Amino acid sequence: MPDKIILSFLVLNYAVSVMAQDPPATEDEFEKAYQKRITREYVNGVYIPKDLADCFIQLNKLTDDESKIKFKKMSEEDAAKKLHFSLVRWMIYNWAFYEGSRLSYYLKNLGISHPDDMAQFIILTYHRNLNKNKLEVKALLELFAEKKENEKKKRLEEGEVIHEEKRKREN
Repeated sequence: MPDKIILSFLVLNYAVSVMAQDPPATEDEFEKAYQKRITREYVNGVYIPKDLADCFIQLNKLTDDESKIKFKKMSEEDAAKKLHFSLVRWMIYNWAFYEGSRLSYYLKNLGISHPDDMAQFIILTYHRNLNKNKLEVKALLELFAEKKENEKKKRLEEGEVIHEEKRKREN
């Protein structure tokens, strides 16, 4: 048993070191890499859905029937909360929401820019799709925009001014 654990650790460690790449050194290099990534069907060997309908197809392939039934029976709120540290994290990492992918690009064009929000949006619409409810994408996008605006206001209201400086204007 300990040999299997050590072997598993060595294989995992090797895979991580082989897959690790140096991050782009400049903003220009990052932009070039990003532009490449948002056109690719596969990133790091994982298929990247092109839009919401393709997400549903992929999630249906990845999820067994028993799990789908449990997911359908949950409320939307529970589905979003309970899957945050499992399926949501998996989507963010494997569908490359931080680094950029064709799916993250698609979602940014809808108006969702934060990776957690992207994954939550997919979870909510997938839940509605499985339950044969209207997706109401526009209303959901407005909800995410409102949430983001409220968070920004709260940060500004609770923020502390570190230093204030007044300058004299020259005429």
